[in-house]
Amino acid sequence: MRKFISTAMAKLSRELSGGLARLKMKYVNSAEELSRMIDPAQEYPFDFVLFWLTGYKGGSTEVGEHKMLGADLRKDLLELMLDVCDHAKLHTSDYDEQVYDTPLLAKRFKVSAKTIQRWRNNGLPARRLIFPDGKRRVAFCESSVEWFTKGRARQIDRSGRFTQMTDLEREQIVRWARRMVAAEECCLSEVARRLAERTGRAVETIRYTIRRHDSQRPDEAIFPAKTGPMGEQDKKAIYRAFLKGIAVGTLARHYNRTRGSIYRVVNEMRAMELLDKSIGCIYNPQFDLPNADDVILGDSQDIEPLQAAAQKLPSAPGDLPPYLRSLYGVPLLTADEEKDLFRRYNYIKHKADKLRRQIDPAQIRTTQLKRIERLLMQANVVKNRIIRANLRLVVSIAKKHVGGAQTLFELISDGNVSLMRAVEKFDYARGNRFSTYASWAIMRNFARSVTKEQVQRDHFVTGQEEILDIARSMQSYDASAINIRELRESIDLVLAQLTATERSILIGHFGLDEKQSAKTLDELGRRLSLSKERVRQIEIRALKKLRDVLYPQRAELLS
Repeated sequence: MRKFISTAMAKLSRELSGGLARLKMKYVNSAEELSRMIDPAQEYPFDFVLFWLTGYKGGSTEVGEHKMLGADLRKDLLELMLDVCDHAKLHTSDYDEQVYDTPLLAKRFKVSAKTIQRWRNNGLPARRLIFPDGKRRVAFCESSVEWFTKGRARQIDRSGRFTQMTDLEREQIVRWARRMVAAEECCLSEVARRLAERTGRAVETIRYTIRRHDSQRPDEAIFPAKTGPMGEQDKKAIYRAFLKGIAVGTLARHYNRTRGSIYRVVNEMRAMELLDKSIGCIYNPQFDLPNADDVILGDSQDIEPLQAAAQKLPSAPGDLPPYLRSLYGVPLLTADEEKDLFRRYNYIKHKADKLRRQIDPAQIRTTQLKRIERLLMQANVVKNRIIRANLRLVVSIAKKHVGGAQTLFELISDGNVSLMRAVEKFDYARGNRFSTYASWAIMRNFARSVTKEQVQRDHFVTGQEEILDIARSMQSYDASAINIRELRESIDLVLAQLTATERSILIGHFGLDEKQSAKTLDELGRRLSLSKERVRQIEIRALKKLRDVLYPQRAELLS
């Protein structure tokens, strides 16, 4: 189906094609006459075109005021001529002049059929007529050919010499090409372009001549690298150089390749990089809804934080450097904002992963790669928004661990890594706040990096890491660092897996009750009317249950 630049012209073409048969030849001739007259740089109103072709003045103000650039109008007029001819039974005998088909016209000017096609693209009017053999073919009237060739004598002569290159001319082109490569290390495309300007030949003619020489005489090839496939090391080097900002033209000259081949290598490496990338997401059934884009992304793609003035922000501690104090100017996320951002973040990665799985290494599409990379960039923007809103939490927790071998900045850097991992692992659909999940992840990470003296575990006798982390979390952090209520709820949820006696012993022994200090096994035994050894057995059994419950969470947070 032919494509018109103007929708108004496309509609007009359909109307004229369905009109009276006796008028169709007039429409075609009028379209050609107008195409000869128009100035490519001038604009023409549609009313003028309609009146010229049909003698009818349009009544629609909206369409009548529509204007077309002359160059676009000429292309649409040539398309209209073919379109109308396809719906009319016009014969070559209907014209009182010589009519050529493509082979006959090519023979007349001693050019190839491709050259005739290039002339058509440059404005040579064509029709589709029925020839004496009964077949419909593209046709050119003598008057159309005379109009097109007038003033183009040099172009026509150069095209006519296309197939008449002598052996001496070919040898001269090869010598010039060899000198250019030796002097400036030019690529094939650059050599062909310069020699085309010098000789008046087509660029493709020069390129074909050089390639033919290299294939017939590989020992004397001007571009020997063109005869074999590119190695993996060269591909990786080209891709690294491209990412560093080195121009494609420079790479083409260095590797004796065309610009197109360099782009193909870059796209191949981009595709391989995406195929090797792990694009994990926390899946949600909403992602597969038919209207998921509208439901999750909505009309607005604005994910920038609210203005600080919209919230009453806390004052930054005076002992922090300027960089860290600036974090307190970023507003915290509300529960709804947090849920929306995490849902967007995981949905965008879900879309990117689906597209990534459709990549075909044998047929790489640049548009597909751009879509995936654009989605990954969007996901990264959302992730950074979440991280910025929670960096204050990292600082608050890190300040509690200052005093050991690590400085505050080292602790913050370590905590930021834990925060980023937590963003990847958090499931918003469970209904918990991210601050609770992130606090636990950051504290568990610090527990492995701070000194034993700072952790103060001496008064714990069991050595079970899971419960020690919970107890230390409850005793070492106040409400300014984390949300104690939410952390308390998380601990209670875990302890709910135990019996009442087991729960009472663990809470009492490890001091998990904020209102009471830790108790010895003997004290707990007297309170429960049990022996000390029996209390120890119950505690061991309870700790084993908790290890089974907490180990998956531990693995998730530390991954």
